[in-house]
Amino acid sequence: MLNALEVFTTVAVGLMVGVEFSVAFIMNRILDALPEDSGQLGHAHGGRMLGALMPFWYIGSLVLSAIWAVAGWHHHGAGLVVTAAGLLIVSVVMSILLLVPINNRNKTWTPDNRPADWKQQLRRWDRYHYVRVAIIIAAFTLLVTALT
Repeated sequence: MLNALEVFTTVAVGLMVGVEFSVAFIMNRILDALPEDSGQLGHAHGGRMLGALMPFWYIGSLVLSAIWAVAGWHHHGAGLVVTAAGLLIVSVVMSILLLVPINNRNKTWTPDNRPADWKQQLRRWDRYHYVRVAIIIAAFTLLVTALT
């Protein structure tokens, strides 16, 4: 049973890393290259879509990692899993405090109501997101290492 939990948790976190990496380094570049207001509308739509899904994914990954840490406390790699769970806590807190407020504003913007500094706000979100991606990559790496 512990092996199934380890694999499921690692896959869930790995998929989350893939989605967030794709947002940071692929989707945002595509949206930013679109003409006129299309990019901003795409950012707003992405914020609504992923903003509805990602809280469950982040919290779910954290809960799975915590369960693995408790269930595997006396097994090889427990310290790595605890550290990974700690990093996932950091990513959740960072999301709530830094990224979600910007996303909540962004997902309501249209070309008619967006603020004058909307591009700067999206760039700030990107900077925070890069740090968050690095944190969840580190957590994923620790989980993978704990499997070996």
